[in-house]
Amino acid sequence: MNTALIFAGGTGVRMNARAKPKQFLEMHGKPIIIYTIEHFEIHSEIDNIVVVCIEDRIAELKYMIKQYALDKISQIVPGGDSGDKSIYNGLQALENVCNPDDIVLIHDGVRPLINADLISANIAKVKEYGNAITIEATTESVVRLEPDNTIINVPLRNEMFTAKAPQSFRYGQIWDLYRRAERDGLRVVDSAFLCGAYNVKMHTVTSTPNNLKVTTPADYYIYRALYEAMENEQILGLVADL
Repeated sequence: MNTALIFAGGTGVRMNARAKPKQFLEMHGKPIIIYTIEHFEIHSEIDNIVVVCIEDRIAELKYMIKQYALDKISQIVPGGDSGDKSIYNGLQALENVCNPDDIVLIHDGVRPLINADLISANIAKVKEYGNAITIEATTESVVRLEPDNTIINVPLRNEMFTAKAPQSFRYGQIWDLYRRAERDGLRVVDSAFLCGAYNVKMHTVTSTPNNLKVTTPADYYIYRALYEAMENEQILGLVADL
């Protein structure tokens, strides 16, 4: 079984959205979280979807699930006080659902510009190697700093990549790592960081272009521009075919 674990438990402090958390902000009348979920809903290889959500927004999300006929969502799990806690809660909810060899794709609820090819590539890589981290090449130099903010070194740009999502694993492996981190009191940025902390060899998948995480107001406006550009491209393509 292939499960998409979509975590949307954050309150969006950096977004400064007073009325709604960032995942519930709308674009053309549809919430960002729904755009994200729909990629997994329509994908033929995804059997199950679990969403981790802010607890006081669960009722709202349940209404949206019915509104948009999202049939693959089996559970909505309350989020934690951080991203890693939310993922932990989601993985814990899968204990009686997933076998150790089942595949789990962990994805940000506010990362809606993915596509079916990226989902398929993640699944294929996990089947072959056991895990898959979506990455994107950096376009600017990365520097490492000393505590006094002086630069230690500047790694070669062609060796530097950004970890994106999905980040995908065999269920047994990633659940064991999150439980280990919980026991050790280790706070993690994402699942790739977690694997690095415990020296797990990671395999990569190249991201789709513009795999943006909508975190700040600027991200939202960039997302809207990118979405509208892609939508116009499809319309213009249809016109050209007439």
